[in-house]
Amino acid sequence: MTARAQTPGYYAHHIFFCLNERQNGEQSCAQFNAQAGFEHCKMRVKKEGLAGQGKVRVNKAGCLDRCAGGPVAVVYPEGVWYSYVDTADIDEIIDSHLKNGQVVERLVLAPDVGR
Repeated sequence: MTARAQTPGYYAHHIFFCLNERQNGEQSCAQFNAQAGFEHCKMRVKKEGLAGQGKVRVNKAGCLDRCAGGPVAVVYPEGVWYSYVDTADIDEIIDSHLKNGQVVERLVLAPDVGR
């Protein structure tokens, strides 16, 4: 068996937004207007011409199990976890990370934040 050559993925970046809503009263991303954040990101990525093959894909996600930092989004392939407050934070993630490959350090979720 031969090793498969490393090829770029279909998308350069995926950004997943947790949209989970817990029914048991525990904190969840949906309580922090995560749906609006997802919709803003999707609209902005399309408007900027960043969407599509070889570019950026904006995805909904169920629980990402980091609710205590909510709302959260994660960018792959880097695996950078972000906590955001408003659309200005999302714009900064788009402009810095998705466009220019620069992590927005002030929005990075602490590694020990979980549920």
